[in-house]
Amino acid sequence: MGTISIDLFTTLDFVAQSPGRPDEDTEDGFSFGGWQVPFQDEVVGQMVRENIQEMDALLLGRKTYDIFASYWPRQADDFAGGIAGRLNSIPKYVASRQPLMLEWSGSSQLAANTAEAVRLIRDRHQHVHVIGSLDFVQTLFAERLFDRLNLIVYPITLGTGKRVFADGTIPANWRLAEPALTTPSGIVILRYETADGAPIATNLDS
Repeated sequence: MGTISIDLFTTLDFVAQSPGRPDEDTEDGFSFGGWQVPFQDEVVGQMVRENIQEMDALLLGRKTYDIFASYWPRQADDFAGGIAGRLNSIPKYVASRQPLMLEWSGSSQLAANTAEAVRLIRDRHQHVHVIGSLDFVQTLFAERLFDRLNLIVYPITLGTGKRVFADGTIPANWRLAEPALTTPSGIVILRYETADGAPIATNLDS
């Protein structure tokens, strides 16, 4: 059985909506799209390249898939340090409630039973990554259908927008898989693994 890793760029107040460009996700009038861009950081860039070279499958929500599919197939295989070639060559799985026409080579839509479909993908591949796809991530949280959460935390707060832990969050224990890494730009990289059990309430009066 392989592992499913969720990779999310987030602010200090855990807003993860539309980090890359202004028009990425403007739902609910979100006006801070592209907040990640001013913090160009080679450490983060290297981490992203390593994650992508490691993965043998990509699991995405529909919005993120549409963004990727409109961009990466147009790039040469050696573009962005080989990221384009890797993304274009590996299987891509897309979660959506509506039937999709998927033109990006290697793409397929998940079956209606999302939980069962994701478990089959985990059995089929060694290193599956979910990038962005914040709405879909809530389903993975709720169903515990992942093994690792990689948070790239930027030193800003926005006060509004879709957050990492939203409607899909359930009480859960986590384990820091590696020491936290701080980059020259003040970005903190946190890698968590799921842990057994759930938080236990403590009676301070006993």
